[in-house]
Amino acid sequence: MTRAVLSLGSNLGDRLGYLKLALAAVRPALVAVSSVYETKAWGVEDQPDFLNAVCVVDDPARDHWAWLHTGQAAEQAAGRARELRWGPRTLDVDVVTVDGVTSDDPELLLPHPGTPERASVLVPWAEIAPEAVLPGHGPITDLLAARPPAEVATVRRTTLELA
Repeated sequence: MTRAVLSLGSNLGDRLGYLKLALAAVRPALVAVSSVYETKAWGVEDQPDFLNAVCVVDDPARDHWAWLHTGQAAEQAAGRARELRWGPRTLDVDVVTVDGVTSDDPELLLPHPGTPERASVLVPWAEIAPEAVLPGHGPITDLLAARPPAEVATVRRTTLELA
């Protein structure tokens, strides 16, 4: 069994459509998907707001590399251009964690290194899996509680639907 948590984000073009495209790429393995949240950009702040969601997927035939390649294929299908780190993008699919696997390979750092500091990942993840633990960091609800309340408040649940 290979259970993974994927973070989805889009801030260019048909943002909801791109999130749906990412879900279509993992649909047979989809276990749970969060609500859609709107968040301010992180890293490079002078860009449009993001739509974000988190999904849990499970497929015994896929390892952590397969989840990375699935996410990259979805990004490519969405026409993602990697021009500026943390810059605007049609679709961003991050592999947050896979069955507790750790990796220091520069192509796939696991767990995803920014997760403990990103309310845009922790809020939707806590919605669908409040008991989840980020390997090496602890329960995600504790990580979320450690974030500044003003930051958490910027992660706004929308009425948009993915399912």
